[in-house]
Amino acid sequence: MSDIHFDETVDITDKVCPLTFVKAKAAIEELDEGQVIAIRMNDGEPVQNVPRSIKEEGHKILKLVDNGDETYTLYVEKVEDEE
Repeated sequence: MSDIHFDETVDITDKVCPLTFVKAKAAIEELDEGQVIAIRMNDGEPVQNVPRSIKEEGHKILKLVDNGDETYTLYVEKVEDEE
């Protein structure tokens, strides 16, 4: 397990790209700035694409953990848009 405290979790293992990012982004939008979400996703495309897309949105990737069951948990801190 991880030592990161998180406020919310979302499981996108039942989704395929591009819905994985869409569901993760929607969950992040529900958070307040500075809150952390744990996103559980499958190995493969989601692990390659979701972290990159979330980072491009301006949020902070804290850690990506291999769960040992062909899934990963991505910890993301919400960063508000400074515009």
